[in-house]
Amino acid sequence: MGLVLEGWLLFPAGLRYNGAEVCDVGEVQIRKARIHDVEQIHRLINSYAAEGLMLPRSLSMLYESLRDFVVAQDGPRVVGTGALHIVWEDLAEVRAVAVDPAYTRRGIGKRLVEALLAEAGELGIPRVFALTYQPGFFQRCGFRPIAKEELPQKVWRDCINCPKFPHCDEVALILDLRS
Repeated sequence: MGLVLEGWLLFPAGLRYNGAEVCDVGEVQIRKARIHDVEQIHRLINSYAAEGLMLPRSLSMLYESLRDFVVAQDGPRVVGTGALHIVWEDLAEVRAVAVDPAYTRRGIGKRLVEALLAEAGELGIPRVFALTYQPGFFQRCGFRPIAKEELPQKVWRDCINCPKFPHCDEVALILDLRS
């Protein structure tokens, strides 16, 4: 048996939510990011940023926040990534979710988000939000749209470094894990 936390089960082999495996996607494994993954994470995120589909991340930012990241790995390749950034005792952000174009439409992005939500559940964080240019994806993961103004000011501390500040055009969504 595993640790039970409001629907989340942590097993030695992986995480489960309501009985669903969230750590394996066929041959693709979902795991915490490691230092040797940073270059691949950087390339993946910034390839989407170059298309205007997500915000860019510097190598420095990735190294500093490596503990926030999970990756989807196929053999030696990082084919997906995402991060859980803790904002406050009751709020975290899912950010930097990206899947290699050759691996899209396989459920890897959803599995990455589920793994991040499982981690939030393990940590006892009841609410998770996302700021995104892909709101439909997050709505399919259970998030609901909210006005950005509903998020606490603490959320905006990272925005000062954003190239789009102060004209943010991302959509805010939130998920209450207690529901």
